[in-house]
Amino acid sequence: MAIGKQKKSKKKIIIFSTIGVLVIALALIAFLGGKRDEIVPIQIEKASIRTITQSVTATGTLDPEFKVVITPEVTGEIVELPVKEGDFVKKGQLLIKIKSDAYRAQVQQSEASLNSAKATLSMNKAQLDKVTADYNRTKQLRAKNLASDSDLETAKSTYLSAKGAYEGAQAQIQQMQAALKVQLDQLSKTTIYSPMTGTVSQLNVELGERVLGSGFSQGTNVMTISDLKSMLAVVDVDENDVVLVSPGDTARIKIDAFGDKVFKGIVYQIGNSALTTGTSTQDQVVNFEVKLKFLDFDNNFRPGMSCNASIETKTLNNVLSVPIQSVTARSNISEAKQAQNKGQDNQVKKKDNGNKIQEIVFVVNKNKAKAVNVKTGISDDNYIQIIDGLKQGQEVVTGSYKAISTDLHDGSDVKVESKSKMYSNQ
Repeated sequence: MAIGKQKKSKKKIIIFSTIGVLVIALALIAFLGGKRDEIVPIQIEKASIRTITQSVTATGTLDPEFKVVITPEVTGEIVELPVKEGDFVKKGQLLIKIKSDAYRAQVQQSEASLNSAKATLSMNKAQLDKVTADYNRTKQLRAKNLASDSDLETAKSTYLSAKGAYEGAQAQIQQMQAALKVQLDQLSKTTIYSPMTGTVSQLNVELGERVLGSGFSQGTNVMTISDLKSMLAVVDVDENDVVLVSPGDTARIKIDAFGDKVFKGIVYQIGNSALTTGTSTQDQVVNFEVKLKFLDFDNNFRPGMSCNASIETKTLNNVLSVPIQSVTARSNISEAKQAQNKGQDNQVKKKDNGNKIQEIVFVVNKNKAKAVNVKTGISDDNYIQIIDGLKQGQEVVTGSYKAISTDLHDGSDVKVESKSKMYSNQ
């Protein structure tokens, strides 16, 4: 029995020993593996002095600086259309004629009514002259007591009546003259001439088509005359960026139809009225219209061509800068937890900063990453200005994105690798 118990005890010892060895081995593997995982592969670059140009990007279309939309003021059928789209026209050249029969008839009617009123005025004038003479004669006779008061009152009444009729006829003639002037004006508007020298950039009607006048509505957009020798790039700039743009700022413009060719321009005009799309939705966008004037012009520019522009809003020379991806944002509370986990004194973190977000970069010193608070300025597509927090020549972490955004912490062990090696590992 004793021998059996001893065998069982030995078996238990062997089993528990084996389990203990396995646990220790697993712990060592996890510990060593964790140590390897804590070494973060990074890329670095030195903070250096550069010239940084801040820019605002926007998209839009080409539009003539000077253009006139032709809209008739009278309604009728087009009976003459001597131009076509693309034609060059001079100021005062005939563009369109609208059928004028009805308007000419109205003029003739008004002229006849005016002539009739003038004849009536002549009759009233003759009657007034006769009555005036009778009234004056009666006043003389009454002064000599040769006429009664009743005769004088009757003569005066007749005179005032004739005078009223004459003045009424005069007013009627003035009214008819005004009506005739309106009719003549309407008749003249059946013929439209070009208000400027330019090109018919858009033609929306055909011969025989009926157009609506703008007297009581918007009217028909017949055609557009544009000066194609003076074109603008009209772009929409986001409300957050438009405050950075000023008249005279340099712009570099790419037009889709011209490939990668870059045209120079300047900010010519900044709109004051917002252009809002998607109102009252999550996709609401507020832009402002900015007009760019070309400094180098191409005769092949056409209205409506798509373009995108980079507006240079500010340039600073000889400023300290780092790659833009090197700057990340961290909150004080997260850094406080890291310090607490490492057994560091956390009293400093208990100040009023709370969970304030701060911009930081990670500098490298003896294979250790150190989080440094920085104050940034303007930026271009690749680099950002460092106003405070760094010195020229300090090595800052530039990659990878995952390392900068999540993996790195103050005091992390790092290993510098080349870009090609990091990309192959990813």
